[in-house]
Amino acid sequence: MTFYTCFDDKGEIIARCQTQQEIDVLRRMGRPIAEVKAMKNEEAVVCSLTGSPSDFNEEI
Repeated sequence: MTFYTCFDDKGEIIARCQTQQEIDVLRRMGRPIAEVKAMKNEEAVVCSLTGSPSDFNEEI
């Protein structure tokens, strides 16, 4: 399973997505996605363990 990190034009992380469709939805919503990079397996572990990048919350 591949996860993607979306960056704005300043190199800041905007979102982490699992599919190209999720990235397309963010673009249609107006998010300023300038670059998309596939995450390395070791970076994507947190996303795959939680089931969804949005489910991960470090504050718990």
